[in-house]
Amino acid sequence: MNWITKLAPKIKSILGGKKSLKVADNSWVKCSQCQTMLYSDDLEKNYYVCPNCDLHLYIHPRTRMKNLFDEGIYEEIPYPTVQLDPLNFKDTNSYKEKFKEAQAKTEMQDAFLIGYGKMKGISTTVVAMNFKFMGGSLSSAGAEAMVKAAEHAISYNTPFIMITSSGGARMQENQLSLQALPKTTIAVQMVKDAKLPYIVILTDPTSGGVTASFAMLGDVTIAEPKALICFAGPRVIANTVGETLPDGFQRSEFLLDHGFIDQIIHRKDLKDKLVNLLSLLLKRVA
Repeated sequence: MNWITKLAPKIKSILGGKKSLKVADNSWVKCSQCQTMLYSDDLEKNYYVCPNCDLHLYIHPRTRMKNLFDEGIYEEIPYPTVQLDPLNFKDTNSYKEKFKEAQAKTEMQDAFLIGYGKMKGISTTVVAMNFKFMGGSLSSAGAEAMVKAAEHAISYNTPFIMITSSGGARMQENQLSLQALPKTTIAVQMVKDAKLPYIVILTDPTSGGVTASFAMLGDVTIAEPKALICFAGPRVIANTVGETLPDGFQRSEFLLDHGFIDQIIHRKDLKDKLVNLLSLLLKRVA
């Protein structure tokens, strides 16, 4: 229960009970950087970017799709399911229980969402990852999603845009998730062999096996501001080398300065920049 919910009954009494006041639990979001309380409706209009400190907050893949595609219209492309929990993995809860909880929480099939629509008239295949689905972890099903999206892009002759947000490979699938890494690489190569653009947008956070595979294979690699992009996290590296790391280490700006990415683009400018980029790349392919 947040502070506005606690305050609502007092406001109601002040108003004399003339009008009921209902406040949803998710009406307000606290910025994790500046701690400002942000009204959800205003935050959505601002592309889920804090107006106070410009932090790019979590955004659901479906909201990303609506922001990118013309008039928010797109088609969701299903991808093949795989055998769930072949290792019968269990820690505090079973993998099956965690997986079903993630599906209910995010209303997604797995951590990947495939969308197909037009961006200022350019037909495009977009894949976005959801960090709230088990940390955006790459599973066997995620590899199938990448292959399905690649096949769709080739069949419809569209560019492929990949939006990453992940903690890496899904540990509950053990070596099967590791085998997914080369499969995603093959999917990317299919797109490139078809001479279609493959653009990657790195968001906070992108790490582990995802960074070690399809996240770093873009023809053009873009990042949102201040996104954590790494293989191993900064705390792991600091403890390993026994040294204090530079300020902003492994953030978008650091990677841009060191040549790992091509450009940092603010979320509100992303669609226009992508359309300009796609126009140039498609002309070159033609």
